[in-house]
Amino acid sequence: MKQNNIQIPEGYKNSSLGIIPNDWEVKKFKTICKEARLGGNYENSESNIGVPVIKMGNIGRGKIILDLIQCVPSNYKYNQYDVLQKGDLLFNTRNTLELVGKVAIWNNELPLAIYNSNLLRMYFDKKYVLSNAYINYYFNSHNALRQLKKYATGTTSVAAIYGRDLEHLKFSLPPLAEQQKIAEILGTWDEAIEKQSTLIDKLTGRKRGLMQQLLTGKKRLAGFNEKWKEYTYSEILKEVKRELEWNDNELYQLISVRRRSGGLFLRERLYGREIKTKNLRPAFTGDFLISKMQIVHGASGLTTATYNNMKISGSYISLISKNNKILNIEYLNFWSKTPRFYHQTYISSYGVHIEKMTFDIETFYAQSIKLPSKLEQDSIVDILTAADKEIELAKLKLELLRSQKSGLMQQLLTGKTLVNI
Repeated sequence: MKQNNIQIPEGYKNSSLGIIPNDWEVKKFKTICKEARLGGNYENSESNIGVPVIKMGNIGRGKIILDLIQCVPSNYKYNQYDVLQKGDLLFNTRNTLELVGKVAIWNNELPLAIYNSNLLRMYFDKKYVLSNAYINYYFNSHNALRQLKKYATGTTSVAAIYGRDLEHLKFSLPPLAEQQKIAEILGTWDEAIEKQSTLIDKLTGRKRGLMQQLLTGKKRLAGFNEKWKEYTYSEILKEVKRELEWNDNELYQLISVRRRSGGLFLRERLYGREIKTKNLRPAFTGDFLISKMQIVHGASGLTTATYNNMKISGSYISLISKNNKILNIEYLNFWSKTPRFYHQTYISSYGVHIEKMTFDIETFYAQSIKLPSKLEQDSIVDILTAADKEIELAKLKLELLRSQKSGLMQQLLTGKTLVNI
């Protein structure tokens, strides 16, 4: 069937939200919402003792985030209406332009918590909405996010969505039983995602434990009992300074090292004529890079084959092994993720303010490291590399699950794919 030159499949109809099944309805927020109430005004506090206050930073896309919790004192007289109950749906009215409008369900993540005035708690009419789970998914769908983006007002750093705008938000609503089924299906994917996230945390924790044990000699691998030898960094490392033949018409791919994580990442690709500073140098596989301005934040890492013959700025120091029979440079890369190495690089830096401290290579060279034999280093590297690969595969699976769920939401929440009741 055609309507206004739009091909409409049998069993479907055209609506203000596009083509939906015949038995679905489009309703505005003001029609289906029974009550929407902002939380209380509670002072910011860094204390983690007292009654937790859920704020905009605790609202993720569809789930509660408890990485940072602030509290009001236990004897503080908060409003009982602000106490969260299991199943409460929270809408983030203020945040950055990118993050405003996030929605999540409170599932008693904490025994007791209240919410503040940047969050809107919403209750829906049971005639239209069977449970908050479906609405939670809908709020985080492409359809809702596209509408919410139009309502957000403010600057890039501070934006708001006001109640008067939210009233006009449109929902495509299937029959109640179908809503429940869709929520159950998507809930199954959420469970799988949560399990995979937990697995990654366990694998990461296990690797951290292995590093702590293997890189300090607290745990020795079978067959190795040689005493470890102590070397200054000047004895095992040397700096390399390669020249770059400059070409204004050549396209240069730059790389940098992230703070703390130590991982390399691709920066911009620029033609020589677009780069103001000519102080670029090649970086090759096996170079251990130290950011002179960011090393106090852990910005160091090993150049792998993926980044071979890319360019680094003059703010980096490139170190290589002086003797490959004494040092496996990959071993140093794992060692660089330890607290001890962070401490060594910190005391090798100078400056009044931590954000402006710079690295002194000679002071670093005077620091020391205890090394096992090259053969034991190789074995340790193999174990930790295998652990890294296991974590990476688990992360890829997590991203696949998230992608699959996103695609499934797009199908189920628009009625393109119907569920059996």
